[in-house]
Amino acid sequence: MSLPSSVDVAIIGAGAAGLGAAHALHGSGLSVIVLEARDRLGGRAWTVQASPEVTFDVGCGWLHSADKNSFVPIARQLGFELNTDLPPWGDRAYGDAFPEAERIAFAGAIDEFYERAWEAAESGEDAPASRFLEPGNRWNPMIDAVSTYVNGCELDQVSILDMEAYEDTYFNWRVRAGYGTLIAAYGAPCPVALSCNVTLIDHSGQRIRLETSRGTLTADKVIVTVPTNLIADEAIRFSPALPNKLDAARGLPLGVDDKVTLALADAEAFPKEGNLRGATMRTAMGTYHIRPFGQPCIDGFFGGSFARQLEDAGEGAFAAHSIDEIAGFLGNDIRRKLSPLRESRWAHDPFARGSYSHALPGHAGDRAVLAAPVDGRLFFAGEATSPHFFSTAHGARDSGERAAGEVLAALGKS
Repeated sequence: MSLPSSVDVAIIGAGAAGLGAAHALHGSGLSVIVLEARDRLGGRAWTVQASPEVTFDVGCGWLHSADKNSFVPIARQLGFELNTDLPPWGDRAYGDAFPEAERIAFAGAIDEFYERAWEAAESGEDAPASRFLEPGNRWNPMIDAVSTYVNGCELDQVSILDMEAYEDTYFNWRVRAGYGTLIAAYGAPCPVALSCNVTLIDHSGQRIRLETSRGTLTADKVIVTVPTNLIADEAIRFSPALPNKLDAARGLPLGVDDKVTLALADAEAFPKEGNLRGATMRTAMGTYHIRPFGQPCIDGFFGGSFARQLEDAGEGAFAAHSIDEIAGFLGNDIRRKLSPLRESRWAHDPFARGSYSHALPGHAGDRAVLAAPVDGRLFFAGEATSPHFFSTAHGARDSGERAAGEVLAALGKS
């Protein structure tokens, strides 16, 4: 849509948070525009057709805490098919790279680690989660690897208070057509200006002035929903400066989680929804999902500093490593059955610069600092501002709804 010169409310970012805010303001009588730097809706939620047979969520793929996830009723209302099968993260192991006795021993070790960390968090004193690894435990590198998938970083960068605050009900569902497809459909009715990159938020005057790649506009209220790394790096500048927001964003950096999908020939010889990983005893490892939804592919997952290294190695590095690692598990004959389809590189994405937020040790309180309105005119949303569902799409959506409610309250509207 065309860019108006003036609106009541401008929302920066058409990810789940910005779209949640736009929906919440619909029918309020206010003029609203969502400004999105990309040429598509969804932000870090993005589904692509990787091949005619493979639908691939480049970004978020799981409806975490599905029994409390606000996208579940939205999906049903919009007619999306939900898959409620248990995730292939537990006992559905394929091959003998991670024997059952070893899996049981690893599960016990990681459960004991979490118990120590959560017990320590009850004191209210923050610390890096790595402190609660048992010295010398042989499973420590793989427990750290799990953190790279969950938090996007290793345990030495994770606040135990933040880790303890996260609400996980252990219901994890999927959208058959893709989570990104669902969020794009959710945003379709919203007034969005695409390819509109905001670079300056000037709140020095009576009205807020926004400088964008498509021109300048003014607004009475602005909701900022961009990832923390864009605030921390001052890709979007505030005038006057907001040092508290910059400090909070820097305390909530985006970790890195990336995915790859590989086409799998002769797929019928492999189990649907299988899990493949090895007892590698190292943190730099991938984990693999065989034939998600029965599709002829294997998806690979990477996190933390290892994902950053593979991103820095260039396009195709995730696929090349995955094929090597899978061949190490299943034998060299598998190589001729695997071919690269698609991979993510979120840290190199200029409008994300990472995957999702984690609080550095000592910075669990920064989520509330980032979420707080400024002068009743600037409001903040995004997964990093969610107190209990950070790092998730529904946490982002709910935060957008919360920020919209703050706008309405500031205007004296219900």
